[in-house]
Amino acid sequence: MKRFAVSFLGHFPQLSSYHHHLGSSPNCSPMFLNRFLSQTLLCSSSTDTRPFPDYSPKKPTIRDSEFAHQITSTIKLRRFEPLPRILKPYESKFQSNHLIWVLMKIKNDYGLVLDFFEWACLRRDPTLEVRSIVVQIAVASKDLKMARWLILDFWRKPNLDVSLSFTHFVEQLLYTYKDWGSDPNVFDVFFQVLVEVEMLDEAMKFFDKILNYGVVISVDSWNLYLSRLPDNLHGCWKAMKVFIELPQVGVCWNTASYNILIHLFCQLGKIKDAHLLLLQMEFRGCIPDVVSYSTIINGYCHIGELQKVLRLLREMQIKQLNPNPCTYNSIIHLLCKMGKVVEAERILREMINEGIYPDFVVFSTLIDGLCKRGNLSAAYMLFHEMQRWRIMPDLLTYTSLICGFCQIGNMIEADKIFHEMCGRGLEPDEVTCTALIDGYCKVGKMKDAFLLHNQMVQVGLVPNVVTYTALADGLCKSGELDTANELLHEMCGKGLQLNIITYNAMVNGLCKAGNIVEATKLMEDMEVVGLNPDTFTYTTLMDAYCKAGDMSKAQELLQRMLDRGLQPTIVTFNVLMNGFCMSGMLEESERLLKWMLDKGITPNAITYNSLMKQYCIRNNMCATTAVYRGMCAQGVLPDSNTYNILIKGHSKARNMKEAWFLHKEMVGKGFSLTPSSYNAMIKGYLKRKKFLEASELFDEMRRQGLIVDKEIYDLFLDIKL
Repeated sequence: MKRFAVSFLGHFPQLSSYHHHLGSSPNCSPMFLNRFLSQTLLCSSSTDTRPFPDYSPKKPTIRDSEFAHQITSTIKLRRFEPLPRILKPYESKFQSNHLIWVLMKIKNDYGLVLDFFEWACLRRDPTLEVRSIVVQIAVASKDLKMARWLILDFWRKPNLDVSLSFTHFVEQLLYTYKDWGSDPNVFDVFFQVLVEVEMLDEAMKFFDKILNYGVVISVDSWNLYLSRLPDNLHGCWKAMKVFIELPQVGVCWNTASYNILIHLFCQLGKIKDAHLLLLQMEFRGCIPDVVSYSTIINGYCHIGELQKVLRLLREMQIKQLNPNPCTYNSIIHLLCKMGKVVEAERILREMINEGIYPDFVVFSTLIDGLCKRGNLSAAYMLFHEMQRWRIMPDLLTYTSLICGFCQIGNMIEADKIFHEMCGRGLEPDEVTCTALIDGYCKVGKMKDAFLLHNQMVQVGLVPNVVTYTALADGLCKSGELDTANELLHEMCGKGLQLNIITYNAMVNGLCKAGNIVEATKLMEDMEVVGLNPDTFTYTTLMDAYCKAGDMSKAQELLQRMLDRGLQPTIVTFNVLMNGFCMSGMLEESERLLKWMLDKGITPNAITYNSLMKQYCIRNNMCATTAVYRGMCAQGVLPDSNTYNILIKGHSKARNMKEAWFLHKEMVGKGFSLTPSSYNAMIKGYLKRKKFLEASELFDEMRRQGLIVDKEIYDLFLDIKL
């Protein structure tokens, strides 16, 4: 056999020029495919094929020949009678060689071959030669299923010496090929069975062996081999080696072959390499199909490459390939993960319009995404739509909705869904129960939270750290710090380790109760047990000091936080801003705002609101307006609180035109005046003697069921009198 070198770069001549189309991928280090293609390996090819051996069984004696003839005549003449009955007289003298001699006489009668072979197997285990003969006859008779079973049955035998048995079986298969079938499909069947029983190394040895006889395994068999390679780096290298070598010996890869390799690359996170293979397919004459694109789209979705996903979708549209449910689900999952739930729902509608029925995974993914974004009304509508499609929600779907309603404090709906779930025979798990317990704690229903905790334990569910943390947080917010401490001791007694969230809940509870000393001590205890306070811990304590008017302590904490390499959040800066403003330290507030802007930290509406509120309290509307203009110049959108602060400030200063304009603008944006803002505007109009405008606002306020100040009510009574 001749051996020659094949250059990988020669096999993939166009790949390098297409790298720029793909961009960079966070999960792909220097290109795996390029590293592989830059190497050269040897592959086998055959110029002179070896002939198959002639079959030469042991020659029978005259007596043996006569005995085989008697059996053959009997089973042919009495073929419709049970073989055990008609062959009973021959059983005592029957030997393995007799089986072969009889098969030689009946090999063209496939049904009789199977019946006789079955009868013989019940008496003694067939030799590999006999088994190979029947396999050859089965393949020649186009009964590949029987041939596969006969080979598989052999490999299922216990205590086989695999190496020795493999060698013997291959020898017998080659030995019996020429005279018993001569159908090359037999080698495909044998190869496929080796792959199915995970004898991948033996399958490669078998291929090398039969290649010497000019036989090439079919591409479908090689696809099976590729699909069974492990999803690891070793499996990937082996797949690439096979993929590059085999075309040199006559294997023509098809679209399914490329799809298997693309899937393997994607499983390893090498999406860029997979994309290169997609390009290579067309150069090699294989047309990518929906599976090709869907696999790569799914890979890019997993690493968050939305733009590449959209580009591939456009390619599919150009090639008139319709995305399948897997494609849509991957895209919906990515969009939900990125918080783009509106776009995800649009994809769902597009999917339905294309006549593709969404499955359970699509609905559940989108419902979970909507719940996490707080859009419970849309999630609930989708939940009902899912059932109209006769797709029954499971525990995960119900849990997503329960978590969503608990997060916004709507425990009535959360309870309703929980009971509906139980009514359908679905048993809640620790996650579901913990979500409900957390919801109860958030709204102060500690009795209900502990009742559910006890029910959890009774049905065998084990409360975890998250469960206990939710309960401790609820107790702290209710001011029951001693009970919270007892609960945490119980938790430690059960072998559960307190985590940063648990400690933060306790620190927050102590701060809300005004016990800053104990909160500071608890933060120190965290470090003793090996837990480092995080940004939330420091921000909570800073907020407590700010509210207590101790700004020096708050600033010390900020400095300590920065020294430890922790990055303050916008919440941290808002806490400081509010503290400076409440302490009347407006110059420090302005300096903090300037420092944030200089450092590229974008303030939000809450930051500006704290400053504007203090200027309004001091009747300094010029400074208030300057802050507001600066806020708008930074692209920060005013919120409801912004408008209410400005309206109250301008009304107090009797700048009613500005107040009226701001009122009109906020209503146009969907915001509403608070009762105190209504009262401020009405007073401002009355002081300006604009009774009609004041009366209109007074009536509007009453229509909305808002409480009017007694002072204003008395003024209107005086006016009417």
